[in-house]
Amino acid sequence: MSESLLVGGWVVTGVESRDRAAVLRDAAVVHRDGKVVEVGPAAEMRRKYPGAPSYGSPSHAVLPGFVNSHHHVGLTPLQLGSPDYALELWFASRLSARAVDLYLDTLFSAFEMIASGITTVQHIHGWMPGPLAHIHASATRVLDAYRAIGMRASYCFAVREQNRLVYEADETFLRRLPREAAELLEPHLARQAVPFEDFLTLFDMLRADNDGQRLTRIQLAPANLHWCTDEGLQALKERADQAGVPMHMHLLETAYQKEYARRRTGTSAVRHLERLGLLGPGLTLGHGVWLSEEDIGLVAATGTCICHNCSSNFRLRSGVAPLNRFEAKRVTVGMGLDEAGINDDRDMLQEMRLALRVHRVPGMRDEDVPSCSQVFRMATEHGAATTAFGASIGKLEPGRFADAVLINVERAFYPYQDDDVPMLDALIQRAKAETVEAVFVDGRKIYEHGRFAGADRDKVLGEIAEALSQPRTEAELRSRELRRRVFPHVEAFYRDYLQDEPARSPFYGPSSRM
Repeated sequence: MSESLLVGGWVVTGVESRDRAAVLRDAAVVHRDGKVVEVGPAAEMRRKYPGAPSYGSPSHAVLPGFVNSHHHVGLTPLQLGSPDYALELWFASRLSARAVDLYLDTLFSAFEMIASGITTVQHIHGWMPGPLAHIHASATRVLDAYRAIGMRASYCFAVREQNRLVYEADETFLRRLPREAAELLEPHLARQAVPFEDFLTLFDMLRADNDGQRLTRIQLAPANLHWCTDEGLQALKERADQAGVPMHMHLLETAYQKEYARRRTGTSAVRHLERLGLLGPGLTLGHGVWLSEEDIGLVAATGTCICHNCSSNFRLRSGVAPLNRFEAKRVTVGMGLDEAGINDDRDMLQEMRLALRVHRVPGMRDEDVPSCSQVFRMATEHGAATTAFGASIGKLEPGRFADAVLINVERAFYPYQDDDVPMLDALIQRAKAETVEAVFVDGRKIYEHGRFAGADRDKVLGEIAEALSQPRTEAELRSRELRRRVFPHVEAFYRDYLQDEPARSPFYGPSSRM
């Protein structure tokens, strides 16, 4: 294939430090066979590659495609009837969610992600009942949707062995319930109980299916400490090392999870994972809201990654992650939209602004708060490091995949933006999704001016609307009744769970350096 050019008045190739991005004026990205070949002045690149087709103009900023490092579903829990409860109650509220075709569901959120400049997603699939054949078919529907729309996806199925509804054994919680509620919940939990070996078999099957694919990769995901046994965690680590793939694991999302780890291990969740040999660059910890200073030191020393899910932490009352301490320790931190962002959508531009603002603690030192370059790196290069694509994405430099987003700077800055503010700083703080004009993945244009190359958005949304306009099925009615009967007992379980643990993070509040 011959070369093509992506041209912009500004080309951001990556981030050099927390205070400086690498920005070229009037430049072009040359790509061939889906990879970046060269980046340089636009006039020089045109002379060097005469006749090469080009896209873009001096009005555009060409940026590396954004990476959503933590994602689960298409239609949001709120859309499907689950309000923003505290996380542990929110799990119970989702028992009544209606069934949605996974291909259409995946496309729904992909539309939103791509339109805000996201080119790669870490899709953590879960809560799918067995048997193995059903889970494999469901995973295939998700992967097929990403391939069809042209988006890059790092896929993993979340392994859950135990404690499937609350932070104690399923059978113990069932004994707490009145007979009528237990009779509804027991078969539901039984359908969720997948033999551990099936999780490993699923991973092997999906990797074999994925052979030769450029857009999708398969990795592993122990769902969380409370959902996995120590033996399961070590077995997953062993398989990940054998296959050379990373793992993504929710951890310390809430104070309740911190207390669970203390009761189970006698130490912190991070220290326990360190003793099991799981920490390292191949592991990403999702959320990490309740890490202590010691935990952060362990994460930094081992090169373990963290995914910051700012909107989700707010919506589900999980707390404020110690992002400033992560940065001070030079931790690799990606950015995830989780189920949905603060506006119940998947807008990465908005999520970057939220993370930029939330952590602005009182004080005068710039290094104590996030910078625009830092949050941009979280949404690009550092996000890439948390996925199975690693250093093949996240920057616009030779040898990496040609994944890029083009934003109309004139439209984003209209009617005026003083140039004393660096372009990227102003763009992160002012650009909206409607200023994203085109998105390229693997050198191929997958989105332009509101239209998607791989799927008809109106048709897909119409099919979803038609399906969900039908009356609830018998199974969905039973799920609704299950939620109604079980929810109060989940709430009662957690009522006194933190008797000896104040629900307040040591990092939630003003900086100690004033």
